[in-house]
Amino acid sequence: MAEETQVPASEAPAAADATQEKPAVKDEVLPPAAEEEPKKPESAEEPAEAAAAEVDGGKKDEEAGASESVEDPQKKALDELKELVRTALANHEFSKPPPPPVAAPGEEKPAEKTEEPAAEVPKEDKPAAGAPKEEKPTDKAEKAAAEAPKEEEKPADKAAEAAAEAPKEEGKPGDKAEEAAAEVPKEDKPAEKAEEPAAEESAKVEEGAHDAPAKEEEAAAMPPPPPEEVFLWGVPLLGDDEKSDTVLLKFLRARDFKPKDALAMLKATVAWRREFGMEGLLEEDLGAPAELAKVVFMQGHGREGHPVCYNVYGEFQDRELYQRVLADEEKRGKFLRWRIQFLERGIREQLDFGPSGVSSMVQVTDLKNAPGPWKWELRQATKALALLQDNYPEFVATQVFINVPWWYLAFNRMISTFLTQRTKSKFVFAGPSKSSETLFKYVAPEQVPLQFGGLSKEKDADFSTSDAVAEVSIKPSTKHAVEIPVAESCVLVWELRVLGWDVSYGAEFVPAAEDGYTVIVHKARRFAPTDEPFVKNSFKVGEPGKILLTVDNSASKKKKVLLYRSKAKGTAESM
Repeated sequence: MAEETQVPASEAPAAADATQEKPAVKDEVLPPAAEEEPKKPESAEEPAEAAAAEVDGGKKDEEAGASESVEDPQKKALDELKELVRTALANHEFSKPPPPPVAAPGEEKPAEKTEEPAAEVPKEDKPAAGAPKEEKPTDKAEKAAAEAPKEEEKPADKAAEAAAEAPKEEGKPGDKAEEAAAEVPKEDKPAEKAEEPAAEESAKVEEGAHDAPAKEEEAAAMPPPPPEEVFLWGVPLLGDDEKSDTVLLKFLRARDFKPKDALAMLKATVAWRREFGMEGLLEEDLGAPAELAKVVFMQGHGREGHPVCYNVYGEFQDRELYQRVLADEEKRGKFLRWRIQFLERGIREQLDFGPSGVSSMVQVTDLKNAPGPWKWELRQATKALALLQDNYPEFVATQVFINVPWWYLAFNRMISTFLTQRTKSKFVFAGPSKSSETLFKYVAPEQVPLQFGGLSKEKDADFSTSDAVAEVSIKPSTKHAVEIPVAESCVLVWELRVLGWDVSYGAEFVPAAEDGYTVIVHKARRFAPTDEPFVKNSFKVGEPGKILLTVDNSASKKKKVLLYRSKAKGTAESM
């Protein structure tokens, strides 16, 4: 019975071998102990679990990578643009096409030489084909035959000459036949000569074919030209620091983070700058009138640290300045170059392309007394805006138009069709009554020049842009008092302005002691809009107390904006 039970056991592996090979291998490798057979499925489950764990881990990695790509699409677009720029620089796509390689002309010349003999072969075959018509080969043979007997005739006598002449006359037809028969083998000789040039030409072609790969190898062995270097505003397109990333991100933002579109814009900007002669323009002396310093200037910084550039086209109301700057096409082109030169210098001096720096500015355009839309100046301003949009992407944080006349809004609707939606979204318009308040949203009053409603003045011995200005809204038909406490002896200096004026203003010193006397510093009086735009006072304080500034807006039905600031100075300091 034991032997009977062993026979099916031996037959089972044989059956398994007929159906599956792998179990047979396992049966042969593993020990025959019966205790280990049930452990096989467990060992098979472990790799399955490990594989499942790896799959789960891979899914988690993919999910993490997907989340990262979703969280930082800008970085992905920036990396793609970098690769595009790197390829473009290697291929010299930002400059004119480079000259062809040295081996290129050599490759063409052998091809031209091989074509010339090929064209000459049929030309030499023509005489062979038309040999019966041509007489040149036969003439040469007759001359040779005629010269041969002449040399032999010298030793011969006259009788022999007569005998020789007789058959010649009778044998003319035979001579012609002989000549024709002689010409037949002579025709083979030109053919042989034609074959010789053909053989030489084929040899030259073979030599050229052998030389071409060698020249190609030489051209391949030559090192490729180094990638070109392109700088924008003093920053390389591909640099080691993050300034290059800042420049590239500007073009990406201007093209909605589409790398290919950003590259096209980048190439167009580089081409425009080269055509405009930007590097030479920076050092060029354009001989601009000094009055242009009032037309375009930079002063102060915005609330977010952006430098502020002012454009005051109303200055061209001065006819003399207009004639000197804008009278003809040449002068207008020169003014445009001066305007771009001013912008370029401002970018390099005022902006910082570092990761934590400020790389854009606030543009303020004052349209007070600006010429109408039929004048060139406004078209020039529009042209400057188009240049900023096309070649200075993301350099304008906000474009504020102040003192905007009624007709400009209609004119702006027409020119806005040439501007992108992203550019138009940065435009802010304010009429004459709201200009200062609107400007203060982007530039603090201590940074805004006096002419635009702020308190920033040149060569001010008492205050600077670092001295903050307080803003207070005074409701209609109300009175507002400002208290400035003074704790010790000093000279207190203050200044204030009310936008629009048409209010009453007064100042007095009130001592802290109960038995002290109030001192009138500035007698209350009404200020009209035509008066000085601001008031500046000072008072020498000898005891603790306070300065009380009173602004009365009871006669007006409009809200007023009050700006003021103060500073305590030592008694020895001069004002």
